[in-house]
Amino acid sequence: MNRKGSVVFYSLMLGLVVIVLALALAPSVQSFTNTAMTQMDCSNDSISIFDKAGCTAIDLGLFQFIGSLILIGGALLTAKIIF
Repeated sequence: MNRKGSVVFYSLMLGLVVIVLALALAPSVQSFTNTAMTQMDCSNDSISIFDKAGCTAIDLGLFQFIGSLILIGGALLTAKIIF
């Protein structure tokens, strides 16, 4: 097998490892997010606007972290194939 073919298979394996890692970390990140939102009392409507902003940032953190890892894995999957 030539060198380019080996690099493509290596990047495919590395991309799949990153995607599987993101999916494996999702439950623990979600648990941390739920704990943080519970301790900040995010279900209470009478908290200050600063606490509401913190609750929103914590709530979006799960999507940003897992989404960015899956995006990086997808970029690794397709980078060597396209270029």
